[in-house]
Amino acid sequence: MTSKLDQLREITTVVADTGDIEAVARLKPVDCTTNPSIVLKALGTPMFADAIKEAVAWGKKQGGNPEAVSSAVADRLAISVGAALVKLVPGRVSTEVDADLSFDTEASLAKARAIIAAYKDRGIGQDRILIKLASTWEGIRAAEVLQKEGIDCNLTLLFSKAQAIACADAKVFLISPFVGRILDWYKKSTGKDYTAEEDPGVISVREIYNYYKANDIKTIVMGASFRSAGEIEALAGCDRLTISPNLLDELAKDEGKLERKLLPDSRKPDPKVSVDEKTFRWMMNEDAMATEKLAEGIRAFAKDLGTLRTMVQKELQLAAA
Repeated sequence: MTSKLDQLREITTVVADTGDIEAVARLKPVDCTTNPSIVLKALGTPMFADAIKEAVAWGKKQGGNPEAVSSAVADRLAISVGAALVKLVPGRVSTEVDADLSFDTEASLAKARAIIAAYKDRGIGQDRILIKLASTWEGIRAAEVLQKEGIDCNLTLLFSKAQAIACADAKVFLISPFVGRILDWYKKSTGKDYTAEEDPGVISVREIYNYYKANDIKTIVMGASFRSAGEIEALAGCDRLTISPNLLDELAKDEGKLERKLLPDSRKPDPKVSVDEKTFRWMMNEDAMATEKLAEGIRAFAKDLGTLRTMVQKELQLAAA
């Protein structure tokens, strides 16, 4: 009997949600996703010691505001992690625009273009990279412009159908609806435990998937943020699923039968709609879970980005001593 992971790979593109080079080499996903938390964790391993030295040495040669220099070095390190992952996967690596730019369309565009240019300097084409943006109204607008420039985007921190509809309107390449964080909110709010079939995060992704397929929307649905293998199994057949190494290992060890849950041709009618800014903001306002989890996610990623920049500042100070 083949493992559930191998069975899943036959119906869903498996993506690794990690910056762990050894795990990626072992598990052989098609793509990799990163975020500030993942980059920070990766840089704490011995594997990136030389990359940190190189980036700090580069930073010492830069002029200007110390905070701007430390930010640029942090960006360079994020690209170093992404470049290492590109060597290991046949597909794409997602690299995130700074979380503190989530409400600034123009700054997000500038950062995204800089990320693509930095990869190009290392001989990595934009066809290997996904620019990751928070699913705020401003982030979605930035993605719309980037897509027209041929830069594919991954819209993250997505918790609601309103966000998914706006992303579809913007013709983004891929969305990452979060499963586990939705479950976290409902468990805390209701005090209830949920089975995989009852899981509010699973139900949310299934609804978004159905809406996209029912309306022939080409944007890829990639479920993310899983708390258990059961959630993953409940979304078997989704376009893509980005999964942490520990859950990938769990699925690899399980030789039970995996049932396909999502089929593109079994869609239910779901009329296509569009949302303007006013409608989007009102729908988000009416969805406490989506509003709270989006804000919480941005804060968490911004905090880890701040930690990374502080680490870089200390390294630069030590190098200057």
